[in-house]
Order: sequence, then structure tokens, then C-alpha cells
Amino acid sequence: MNQHRNQAGGSVKDWLLGYVDAWDQFWFTPRLPHTLSILRIITGVMLLYSHLVLATDLSSFLGDTAWINNETARQLHDGTFGTSDFGRTYLWFISSPVLLWIHHLFTITVTACFALGILTRITSPLAWFLQLMYLHRLTGALFGFDQILTYTAMYLMLAPSGSCYSVDAWLRDRFTSDDRGRFWHWIFPEAKASVLANIATRLMQLHLCVIYLFGGISKARGETWWDGTAVWYSVSNYEYQSLDMTWISGYPRLFSAMTHVTLFWEIFYCALVWPRLTRPFVIAMAVLVHAGIALALGMITFGVMMIAANMIFISPEWVKRMPLRQRSKSQQAEG
Repeated sequence: MNQHRNQAGGSVKDWLLGYVDAWDQFWFTPRLPHTLSILRIITGVMLLYSHLVLATDLSSFLGDTAWINNETARQLHDGTFGTSDFGRTYLWFISSPVLLWIHHLFTITVTACFALGILTRITSPLAWFLQLMYLHRLTGALFGFDQILTYTAMYLMLAPSGSCYSVDAWLRDRFTSDDRGRFWHWIFPEAKASVLANIATRLMQLHLCVIYLFGGISKARGETWWDGTAVWYSVSNYEYQSLDMTWISGYPRLFSAMTHVTLFWEIFYCALVWPRLTRPFVIAMAVLVHAGIALALGMITFGVMMIAANMIFISPEWVKRMPLRQRSKSQQAEG
């Protein structure tokens, strides 16, 4: 009897230890930063584009003369019209057009540095913080593109995303030596595997799974996603239509199949993207869906950012083998 109890206790212990080891491996296995660095470039360029668009008519978005003025924007968050939230920003209190332009030019400069990988350890959290301030101020003028930009920038600042494919990497390889101080090691990190890169990757992957899961559940609440007409109603909406897809009305089975496949993919993305066998099909489907949204519905920036966000599931070892990889002095010496 005691022997059986000991065996049962040992099995449970081994089972628990196995899960603990899997948890540690999932979060704390060092990972190369190359995929994150590519994503930093795309995110930085799209952030820069977003701020340049705002600059074309800045007074309509910020200040007391904006479409939604400072006071109204503040009241939308402080509980005046409903529940108070944590969407606070100092931009509510800046009314001077000169100060707004100085602030915006500073934001554009920081964002450009982030995209180029200039002092990324500093410019990445600063770019995210400035984007968050704009996000809280521009209530009423936002859509999914802005949320995806903010969340990717938030996770990229946690990792050494400027350690390769960046000006920082160029400066590190040409103007620094191995005996440089701790600060220089931090400001110009080596493009090597690190736990921080893995944590940032895992957080971004899980966040993307949550986005798709709740997006799919939300779609499933509507009748058009069950009767198969949702895709037709989307592409036939003249408010968003940028590519004439009305020919699809002659093929009801086609748009019905597209509707059901899309719903299935979005709901089960969080489960099917992890196994290596199904991951390529899930990512390929993501590219098709978001490319379709970009081309047919005119949401090009949103489609590009969602495709870029799915890149987080691409192995950094594969990215490193791409022709554009950046070789350090040590790699060149070994070659």
C-alpha cells in the first residue's frame, strides 16, 4: 500500500515539475532579437507615418479648436459622461499652437529615431509614451491601427529591439570596444539571445491571441457571420470599398465559405498558431485576411500592421539567415 502511494505521489510530483519546467522554458529561454528588430522598423515607420498625417492638419486634432476640443476630450475620460478611466494625457492642458507644434515635431523626431534604431534604449520607451499620450487625446478619431501600433511599441521597448538592423548596431560594431563600461553595454547591446527578448515575444504573441479570440467571439454574436453573408456586406459597403468586389455576389457559396472560414480561423487562432504543424497555415490565413482588408476595404495601414504583428511567430533564427542580416565584427572574424 505504501509503495503504491509513493508511486502515485511521485507521478503527481513529476507531472507538476514537468509543467513548471515547461513554464520556465516558455518564458525564460533566451531568444534572439532579430524578429523584434524587423518589427521595430515596421512599427517605427508606421508610427512616423501616423504622426506625419496628424501634422497635415494638427489644429483639427489637438488644442482648443480641434474637432473634439481639450475640455470635451478630458470629459470623455474623467467620468463626466460616464465611467472614469485611466486614459489620462497632458495634451488636454496644452492650448498654445506653438507648444503643440514643438511637441509634435519632437514626437516625429523621436519616432524617426526609433524606426532607424538610434539610441533605441531611450527612444523606444519614449516613442511608446508619446504615442500613448496621443491615443488618450485623440478619442473619437482612432481605429484599430492606432491600438495595434501602441501595443507593439509597448512590448518592443521591453527588449533590445535596436541591437540589430539599426544605427545602434552600426555604432556598436565600429566605434565601441569590448572593454567599454556597463552603460555602453546597455545603450548598445549585442545582438545575442536574451531572456528579455523572449519575454517581449511571448507577451506580444499572447496579446495577439487575445485580440483574435475576442474579435472572433464578437463576430460570432452577429447573425451575418452565421448565415454566411458577412463578407458580402463588408466588400459591398461603399463607405469602405476601395476595390470593386461586387462581382462576388454572383457566387454566394464562395462568400459564404469565406465568411465561415474567417470566423473559424479567428476564434481558433489562439490554439492553432502554437503547434508547428498548423502554424504556417494560420499565419498564411492571417496574411490573406488582412491583405484582403487592406486592398478591398481601404484599411491599408491596419492591414499592414496586423500582418506585421503576426511576424512575431516567425523564428528569429530564420530571420537571421535572411540576406539582410547584419554581421558583427566577431561574426566577420569567424567568417
